[in-house]
Amino acid sequence: MNVVIIGGGTAGMVCSIVLARKGVAVTLLERGERLGRKLSASGNGQGNVTNLHMGAEHYFSDDREKVARALARFSNLDTVRFLEELGGIFLPDPRGRVYPAGRQASAVTDLLRGEITRLGVDVRLNAQVKDLSYEDGFKLDCGKERFSADKVILAAGGKAAPNFGTDGSAFALAQKFGHTVSPCSPVLVQLRCDPARVRGLKGIRVDAGLRVMRREKEIFSTRGDVLFTESGVSGDAVFQASSYAEKGDLLLVDFLPEVGRDRLSERLKRNTGAEKLLCIVNNGLGRMLARSAKDDGDLLRLLKKFPLEVTGTLGFAYAQATRGGIPLRETDENLQSLKQRGLFFAGEILNVDGECGGYNLQWAFTSAQIAAEGALS
Repeated sequence: MNVVIIGGGTAGMVCSIVLARKGVAVTLLERGERLGRKLSASGNGQGNVTNLHMGAEHYFSDDREKVARALARFSNLDTVRFLEELGGIFLPDPRGRVYPAGRQASAVTDLLRGEITRLGVDVRLNAQVKDLSYEDGFKLDCGKERFSADKVILAAGGKAAPNFGTDGSAFALAQKFGHTVSPCSPVLVQLRCDPARVRGLKGIRVDAGLRVMRREKEIFSTRGDVLFTESGVSGDAVFQASSYAEKGDLLLVDFLPEVGRDRLSERLKRNTGAEKLLCIVNNGLGRMLARSAKDDGDLLRLLKKFPLEVTGTLGFAYAQATRGGIPLRETDENLQSLKQRGLFFAGEILNVDGECGGYNLQWAFTSAQIAAEGALS
């Protein structure tokens, strides 16, 4: 049996390792110049591979129950074990996010690449699959080269970060077999808001509480970094919120989540002048808020519930993940196509995306393991 894997990202590399260890002849096709480019940039370059607090409730999908069953088959602990068997040490931070001890995502990529080389996987770079068909076996056309396979694993990603080659073009390969594609949108991405609202705050980073409100109802809340940009807001808290926020929603920023309203109100009454927020918030932020507020009551509201209306996102070019893709319900429990036997899916091409914090890489490891096991049967 020979298997061709389309896509040399995390899911594709893991699939190739699992199969090659079982003695399967594997060809790994990557459209770019090297494997694992997106993995090398993950976790802000530090490689947040999974999370201790794992569960299907952290994912969005058309079939969350299938996600739960998949995570039970290959868990966060399995991911850490898999990587540590390759030679690394992986440790959690206080929030449960698991990183390599050296905090280099590129080193995680090197671990996987090294094992692929050791196993003798046939890696073809600059090999973009233009056409995929089936007639007494799979036929793959890469333009200059053509390949045949008994089974194919499609792990070519979604539409996020097209600079890494994930531009959504691989969806068409699945559609040839009758698969549908759920509408795609960028997630784990910076949010846009009224530029006038954040003018003068560019570059200011705060540890803040963040709530997503829709028609006066709270949709999501978190705490973390909020970074003001030229067009809106970024940072860990915003990336988490982007999985829930829609255009027209209201973000409420609490600049002092550890300081109660009574204590803050008392301090505002004692301090006077334009610098009344010294040593309370960032100086530039404090001056802007003091200028904007009508009185101390209004200033207190801005400190605890600074409103930003969501007008959109920075799009796929800046997103870390894709919402949408091949519906999970169009696959069986081994992530094999229900339209074409022998065709499997792994990674972001499926309609599964996770919250910020290592959940999307966990899905890459989980789905790759399951798809590879399915291809072995």
